[in-house]
Amino acid sequence: MNELNARYLPLDDAQRHQLHNEVHARPSARVRLPALIVYVAVLNEGVTREQEWLHLKNLPGHADLSLDRLHGNFLRLRCEGFTVKWERHTEFTRYSIVQPLPEHAQWGAACPELASHVVTGSAWVRSIPGKTVAAIHLGMLAAPVDAPHTIAQAQAWLGEGAVVGSRMGNTTEGLPHSCVLTHFRLGADGFERMLVLAPEETSEARAGRISQRLLELETYRLMALRGLPVAKALSPVLSDAEAQLADITARLERKEDSDQALLDVLVSLAARIERATAEHGYRFSATRAYDTLVSQRIAELRERPMTGTQTVGEFMQRRLSPAMATVAATAQRLASLSERVSRTSALLRTRVDIATEAQNQLLLEKLTRGQDMQLKLQSTVEGLSIAAISYYVVSLVLYGAKALNKLGLPLHPEMTAGLSIPLVLWGVWRTVQRIHARINRNS
Repeated sequence: MNELNARYLPLDDAQRHQLHNEVHARPSARVRLPALIVYVAVLNEGVTREQEWLHLKNLPGHADLSLDRLHGNFLRLRCEGFTVKWERHTEFTRYSIVQPLPEHAQWGAACPELASHVVTGSAWVRSIPGKTVAAIHLGMLAAPVDAPHTIAQAQAWLGEGAVVGSRMGNTTEGLPHSCVLTHFRLGADGFERMLVLAPEETSEARAGRISQRLLELETYRLMALRGLPVAKALSPVLSDAEAQLADITARLERKEDSDQALLDVLVSLAARIERATAEHGYRFSATRAYDTLVSQRIAELRERPMTGTQTVGEFMQRRLSPAMATVAATAQRLASLSERVSRTSALLRTRVDIATEAQNQLLLEKLTRGQDMQLKLQSTVEGLSIAAISYYVVSLVLYGAKALNKLGLPLHPEMTAGLSIPLVLWGVWRTVQRIHARINRNS
């Protein structure tokens, strides 16, 4: 926080300025008609900012470019006669070269060659670090929007392929301020072509906004479509998994297999589904996000139809929507399969729990019978113990009577021992009962 802010506000949050300035992070270019924008978007997986920095330093007049200027996600470099815009996103990096339109590529030219006329040199474009996902030559020309032969002349400029186009935006008089024409095809040079026609008085800021919307529209379209090959490759895997899950459920219903065998198969299937979810979940989520951005950019064009051709929105609706529906259906199918596996696991777990409870019940019954037998045996042993103790006590009485008889007392040892037997038995039994009572009180 600077000193002025400190006079009026509490201490700034650490991210306040970064979040506040995010709305200005990627300003559109200012394009003066006629112009050519050479646009390349590359996947940046495995590409560091240092590599991109070293590449940008090769631009004329920027050998002293510092790495600190690439710490953000946007950079515009002004060179003599052209500008280069660098933008780094999560999955891709965009390079836009805004240069004057070559003389041979003016309105009315027939499929002019453009790749070799990039002002940075084709070698610089070719050596951009990363793998190309989108490459576009966007021509922005000062020409009438509603001329009778616009589509035919655009067909000649763009090359072979059915032209898609529309008028764009509204002026204060309620009229479109420009039109876009393209055929969404890759040329022999690897670039696709787009053509924007606008009046000569079109402001540089408006031309820049138009170019940004169109370039982002095509980039996000291609990034959204990256989910389609994944969905197609995953479809047979999901079909096999669904069939396997149905078989497991049927075996669970018929009770033909052991719980352990079913559990092993089900765990293996669940692992496959979770791995597929982990590997492709991000791709499907990214596809939904890119598709949303495509719809937003189309809405921002505020299209009006041109006689004899589809609008960009109609073209996307017919060509992109089925692909997005396929991706969405595959993602939903994967999520549904994961839920079904979870429900089947719950069923099997319930069956295992019931079987376990039954086994525990049998075990408890066996333990109860064992305890009963143990009590009976303990009672038997206890009775024998009373008899044995009584025998030893009576023997002691006999030996004591004999000793007293030797000392002269008129006692008959055997008679004395015999008469003491009932008393001894009662005494021993009574002692055992007291011991039991004490144990029960302590427990």
